[in-house]
Amino acid sequence: MIVAVWWWLATPVTLARAPIDPAAKLQCVSYAPFRGAQNPLNLALHIDAAQIAEDLAQLAKITDCVRTYSVDNGVDQVPALAAKVGLKVIQGIWLGSNKVKNRLQIESAVSLVKANPGVISSVVVGNEVLLRGEMTASDLAGLIRSVKAQVGVSVPVTYADVWEFWLRHREVYDAVDFVTIHILPYWEDFPIRAKYAAAHVDQIRKRMAAAFPDKEILIGETGWPSTGRMREGALPSRTNQARVVSEILDLSKREGFRVNLIEAYDQPWKRRLEGTVGGYWGLIDEDQRALKYPAGQPISNYPLWKLQMAGGLVLCVVVFGAAFFKSRRRPWQPRLSSWIAVAISATTAGALLGLAVDKMIYESLGIGGWTQWGLLLAAGILAPTLTATALMSGRSLPTFLEIIGPRGGRTDSVLCATLGVILIVTVLIAAETALGFVFDPRYRDFPFASLTMVVVPFLALMLLNRPREGRRPMPEAIFAATLGLSTLYIVFNEGIDNWQSLWTCGAYLLLGLTLWQARAVQTPE
Repeated sequence: MIVAVWWWLATPVTLARAPIDPAAKLQCVSYAPFRGAQNPLNLALHIDAAQIAEDLAQLAKITDCVRTYSVDNGVDQVPALAAKVGLKVIQGIWLGSNKVKNRLQIESAVSLVKANPGVISSVVVGNEVLLRGEMTASDLAGLIRSVKAQVGVSVPVTYADVWEFWLRHREVYDAVDFVTIHILPYWEDFPIRAKYAAAHVDQIRKRMAAAFPDKEILIGETGWPSTGRMREGALPSRTNQARVVSEILDLSKREGFRVNLIEAYDQPWKRRLEGTVGGYWGLIDEDQRALKYPAGQPISNYPLWKLQMAGGLVLCVVVFGAAFFKSRRRPWQPRLSSWIAVAISATTAGALLGLAVDKMIYESLGIGGWTQWGLLLAAGILAPTLTATALMSGRSLPTFLEIIGPRGGRTDSVLCATLGVILIVTVLIAAETALGFVFDPRYRDFPFASLTMVVVPFLALMLLNRPREGRRPMPEAIFAATLGLSTLYIVFNEGIDNWQSLWTCGAYLLLGLTLWQARAVQTPE
């Protein structure tokens, strides 16, 4: 079963056209030089020229052009370094609500244009400043005309924003030499599935061409994330990213329009602003600085699937081993239902271990994130093993009161105490994430893999080795109600196309059911 699951998950995809083919270079790609902990929000940060030169030398092998967004943090070194490797530059000017900073940005960018003739092919005055609400359309149009007057007619000037804002602010159209639109199917108000993304880009481009027939339409940003949470039916993945990029590039070649992909390198710093998905739009892996999709090689969402499958098999053996050795030490023969429960728990944990580890590595951010997802993964590993022992020994899942209640009512079993701690940790994380999906869901990841590894064995233990009847404890009831009510809202908010959401909600409900079945006062035999 575990082998079959991982064989299916890791099935490679071979595309008719390599997404990134050195023999057919990209027209242009967005470039930001930040690595690791480097962050453009740190105004004191200045990227070394050698680091930028290393990136541009690599990018020159796959593209003819890079697009920048500002002149800060050492990014103003890009045009001169790009010239050395034969790259053109679409120079960005970052605009905001601070007029002094805007003036400095413009002055620096104009100086770069004059100092690098023939390298800077065009200038983008402002990036999504209307979307962010930091400037009026009339003020923006005035700045665009000012920059045009300073750089001369040989360097076209544009503005870049999501396509809807061009339709809302048509006065900006009169000021630019060409129209630059951003089409990100994943981030649309109604997210687009990967298989429809290229068609969506083409539809929007044609709509914009009809609305603005006298000027070229440049798609200034488009692409797909390789990791992160689903939005309705839009699933970030390596294979989906490769598919979307490949199909958009084919489309641009057939239809004859220019396109700039977002982006060259994964940018970890964006995760603090946009969640996990924000850091994984790159065509090149940030850690290894290597193409995610080397030409001629099959594409898999889980390139390390053999190692992940092996880890799952080991965990499965450990769970069965724990049950076997415990059963040998008991005078009675364990029930068949107990062995079935152990088999289900072991198989579930083994099949999901690699996926859970993968999600922890990519989705953990900061000390808090690593602690939270690390604890949940640890619970997912320990729960099936300890539950197998409890099933064979006839012990039930402890209640909160047996773990943290009055001293006289606490369990004296190490096994039960450990299971209780794991249960409490899992419930707290589940409640926090569930409420997060209710009140602040946009950038949150779904913890379905690790959570399922815990919930399945706990539910099995509760159903088979039930504690004796008594009153239902208040803490368990409160958490069960919280998980149940949150699930109703999450399903409504995320939609039925989001399988990550549905899976997570299923785990919440099973955990809530487990808590609801708990009893605090046990009646002696």
